[in-house]
Amino acid sequence: MRTPVGRSLTSPWWRGAAAVVAGALPALAFPEPALWWFAYVALVPWMLLVRSAPTARRAALDGWLGGIGFMIAVHHWLAPSLHVFLVVLAALLGLLWAGWGRLVRSMLGGTPSPGRAAAAVAVVPSGWLVIELIRSWQGLGGPWGLLGASQWEVAPALRLASVGGVWLVSLLVVAVNTAVTVVVSAPWARPRLTGVVSLVLCAVTVLSVWIWAPEPERSGTARIAVVQPGVVEGADARERRFAQGETLTRSLAGRDPDLVVWGESSVSADLATRPDLAARLAVLSRAVGAEILVNVDARSTDAAGTAGIYKRAVLVGPNGPTGDTYDKMRLVPFGEYIPARAALGWATSVGRAAGEDRERGTRQVVMVLPGEGRGGLRFGPLVCFESAFPDMSRRLVRDGAQLLIAQSSTSTFQGSWAPEQHASLAALRAAETGRPMAHATLTGTSAVFGPDGERIGAGIGTDRSTTAVFDVPLARGTTPYAEFGDWAVYAALAVLAALCATDGARSFRRRPGPVLLVPPARTAHESATHPVR
Repeated sequence: MRTPVGRSLTSPWWRGAAAVVAGALPALAFPEPALWWFAYVALVPWMLLVRSAPTARRAALDGWLGGIGFMIAVHHWLAPSLHVFLVVLAALLGLLWAGWGRLVRSMLGGTPSPGRAAAAVAVVPSGWLVIELIRSWQGLGGPWGLLGASQWEVAPALRLASVGGVWLVSLLVVAVNTAVTVVVSAPWARPRLTGVVSLVLCAVTVLSVWIWAPEPERSGTARIAVVQPGVVEGADARERRFAQGETLTRSLAGRDPDLVVWGESSVSADLATRPDLAARLAVLSRAVGAEILVNVDARSTDAAGTAGIYKRAVLVGPNGPTGDTYDKMRLVPFGEYIPARAALGWATSVGRAAGEDRERGTRQVVMVLPGEGRGGLRFGPLVCFESAFPDMSRRLVRDGAQLLIAQSSTSTFQGSWAPEQHASLAALRAAETGRPMAHATLTGTSAVFGPDGERIGAGIGTDRSTTAVFDVPLARGTTPYAEFGDWAVYAALAVLAALCATDGARSFRRRPGPVLLVPPARTAHESATHPVR
């Protein structure tokens, strides 16, 4: 006799609604809810639903609908900016999970054998990781909401990230979900035992990495000051924000910082055309005895003479700008540029999409602090959601950066989950590279993390206008991820390639032999009029 739930799932409408809700559940593992432990079972309801699909086509539909739910839940704070376009984007990107739905059904549907259940623990996470890889392309929104990023405050997971990046953590999380699904759904003892063994292997792997993975070798400290002016609104907000940054920075005099960091868009005019602003920053630098890293959001030109609006990190010393600058390379789709503006420019009429496309930088930059004391400290700047891209921080560290700095502004999304989630990404980048990272914002949340991804001091919340000075431990050496890069992604692709090859070979063996379309041979005593009986 079917239960009410079972009867409901036979209805395509109720089943579709269940898929959307099940796909949205993993969002609870990210900040602000930050239920990190929930990530290890959050996919189970979705996978149980997909494996029970009556057809492969229905499994693909359940995967797609779940993907829509996941994308909307993880990016719901974009609704004030994108309005209905958020649903359109979620529907398009949700298609990536249609193939994953079919994959889950093929590996876990029916009564899987112990061998197929064991293979599923490798294959299903690999399929998920390919989806994360595809949607991590900057043009599709970037790597926001990678499942592994939910583990930003879990020490063993951070150690795992130092070996294989956030990708390896995602593989682990989905593997645990797959094994739990096997344990819950398998009616036979042997497949269920396979799921339990898989869970044990996952735990042993994490424990082994935690114990044996190399730790960064500490090599002194740097004293980093973060200036967070807070929410400043009104017609003259830009000038008042700059003045607030001045006031807060002056309070750092006597605290002996090595570097002072302002947030993204902290300066609203090109310093080359506003020498008065450059002079005011130079006075501040002399007052606190340290260089100031500001971020200019204004119309300007780059080194090649290309004019436009740039997000530019500028290092200012006692004598004015030092000449060290970095132009943001990866822009936020719709927020800072509109893809295919000729076709999608209408987005500006329904949300807060960019009225004019920003210009991109062409190369990453490692800046060096001049002078004595902490002079010679090499740091790599990132702007806004560039901190979500593992390859950018890895490149800076390989180029010699001892410290990573992200300048951000999430003022548009105050009161949402975005500020906390954005700040948490710095912990992953620090753990991956073995270098500390400071996340400085205009309006919060600002935070600093050490070479192991551990939090340094207390963060600055979105309700504060203040400064904070952090004694940041530096480190030498390199992590396996910094050295070998995205090997976990290539391993996942290899697993899927092996699956395709195995299925192809099995299909070839099952193919019936060719039928010979020739008439039967006649014997010497047979004729058309006297056939042999």
